[in-house]
Amino acid sequence: MARFFDVHPENPQARSITQAVELLRNGGLLAYPTDSCYALGAQIGNKEAMDRIRAIRKLDDKHHFTLVCKDFAQLGQYVEVNNMVFRNIKAVTPGSYTFILPATKEVPRRLMQAKKKTIGVRIPDNAVVQALLEELGEPILSSTLLLPGEEEPMTQGWEIKEALDHVVDGVIDSGECGIEPTTVIDYSSGEAVVARVGLGDPSRFE
Repeated sequence: MARFFDVHPENPQARSITQAVELLRNGGLLAYPTDSCYALGAQIGNKEAMDRIRAIRKLDDKHHFTLVCKDFAQLGQYVEVNNMVFRNIKAVTPGSYTFILPATKEVPRRLMQAKKKTIGVRIPDNAVVQALLEELGEPILSSTLLLPGEEEPMTQGWEIKEALDHVVDGVIDSGECGIEPTTVIDYSSGEAVVARVGLGDPSRFE
């Protein structure tokens, strides 16, 4: 059974955050809210959890996993960013955007998109996620919690616990979450391409 963490959305309780991060460090898979919608999260080096995310969502090897980062300094360790890209990303973060960029050697090969050697990165505007990242000290390997055959993600922590109780190890509930995923900007060609229009305003990148 998954552990259930009832967390305040603006002032997350330190004890709950510490326990959720311990779960991640011990190899667990966590369902957690973001500034867009719920996500499945694990430690970067946790291959088993990555395989579990693939199984839950029925994903193939073309899927871009996302590294959810605390700030730009952390993001810059995992992706290659030139000055133009830096300015464009800096202008809209933290926020509901995911950026696909060439991965650095810090990223395990199995996390990269197989052919392009890219990875998704984002800096969310959410107090609970920021508290998790502060405690963990590294990005969270993540994927939107959208189940196969569903058009919209679940928005309530209790609902996720009911549905995924035996396939995740923990669920954070901090009130109702949104249903709209991030806007995805693909920089893998060197130029900005809007790959998905979501919650973030795409106009700066069009």
